[in-house]
Amino acid sequence: MDQQKIGVFLKVLRKEKGLTQEQLAEYLNTSRRTISRWETGRNMPDLDLLIELSDYYDVELRELLDGERKSERMNKDLEETVLKVADYSNDVKIRLMKKLHILSWVGVVSFIIYLVFEATGLAEAGVMKNIADFSHGLSFAMLIIAVIYTSNVIVKINLFKKRIFQRK
Repeated sequence: MDQQKIGVFLKVLRKEKGLTQEQLAEYLNTSRRTISRWETGRNMPDLDLLIELSDYYDVELRELLDGERKSERMNKDLEETVLKVADYSNDVKIRLMKKLHILSWVGVVSFIIYLVFEATGLAEAGVMKNIADFSHGLSFAMLIIAVIYTSNVIVKINLFKKRIFQRK
């Protein structure tokens, strides 16, 4: 972000409106000195004032922060970028749904195995009891994992892992 460039752009916008620094300062309820500091690039307006300036000058906030007006080509580039992000987001969702589908089937099959062992009485003792208990636990684990994946918990877990691994 080039404060000098933004300052020059703010000055151009003010002059296009035919305002003095005093008039703009009065409108924004600030001082002429503050306006001067913005236009020389020594200081930047707070975000709420940037938004107000954006509305007042009828320019996008992005244009104010870049210190220049954007052309139609820039709007086309932005549209292409948004479409790429949307495609990427869809790909991520499709991969997540495939994982959830597989985990769900593993859970269902393991629960069916558990039910069969319980219904037939094979889960009474020995190795079969261990298999039945494992199937029951696996089906419950798949349920928990599905809940984690379908909530924001997975996002928090990933952020936590990134913080931990970046410290090492």
